[in-house]
Amino acid sequence: MGNKKAFIFDLDGVIVDTAKYHFLAWQKLATSLGIHFTHEDNENLKGVSRVRSLELILGLGNYQATEEEKQRWLQKKNEDYLTYIDAMDESEILPDVVKVLDFLKTKNQFIVLGSASKNAIPILEKVHILHYFDAIVDGNDVSNAKPDPEVFLQGAKKVKVENENCIVFEDSVAGIQAANLAHMTSIGIGEPTILQEAKFNFKDFTQIDEAFLSKLINE
Repeated sequence: MGNKKAFIFDLDGVIVDTAKYHFLAWQKLATSLGIHFTHEDNENLKGVSRVRSLELILGLGNYQATEEEKQRWLQKKNEDYLTYIDAMDESEILPDVVKVLDFLKTKNQFIVLGSASKNAIPILEKVHILHYFDAIVDGNDVSNAKPDPEVFLQGAKKVKVENENCIVFEDSVAGIQAANLAHMTSIGIGEPTILQEAKFNFKDFTQIDEAFLSKLINE
C-alpha cells in the first residue's frame, strides 16, 4: 500500500460554512423560547452534538423542559436548518478545499468524512463533492460526541488505516481534542489561539500547499 494515509475531514466550518445556518436555526428556536442567543454563545456549540447543543441553550435561560419538549424542539431546529441548506451549491465550499481534495486523490490517499452532522451526505451531494470520499462517518453512525474520538476511530477503521497514519482537519476545540485522543495528526482550521492544541494550524486551506501535504503523506 506504500504511504497510503487517511485524511479525515470535519464538515461544518472545514469543508463548508454551514455553521451560519446552524446558528440561525438555533437562534430562531432560542428566541421562540425567550432565550437570548448570540454568536458568542454559538461558539460553545462547535463540534457538539445536537442534543448537547439544546441543553446548553436551555441552560442559558435556566429553562427546564420535558424529554418530549426537547425532542419536539430538536426536530423543529433540524427542519429549519434543512430549509436553509436546501439552497446550498458549490459556492458554499470553503476556499481551496477542492484543490486539496484533488491533490489527495492524485496521490491515491484515502479521504474520509468525520462529522457530528446528521445531514452530512445531503450537504456533500448539494455541493457536488460526495464522490471524493472513500468513507463517511456522521452523526447517524456514532453515539459519542467529540471530544470522544469515536467518529475518527470509525473513519480509520472503515478504510483500514492505523490511527497514527490518519490526519484530521478540524475547526473546533472538541474536534482537535478527539483527534489527539485517537493519536492522529491534528490540523486546526481557524484561529490558532483557539485551536492551540492542534499539531498544525492554518487559517484556512489557502495556506496549505502541496509540499506540506506531500510531507504528511511521506512521513
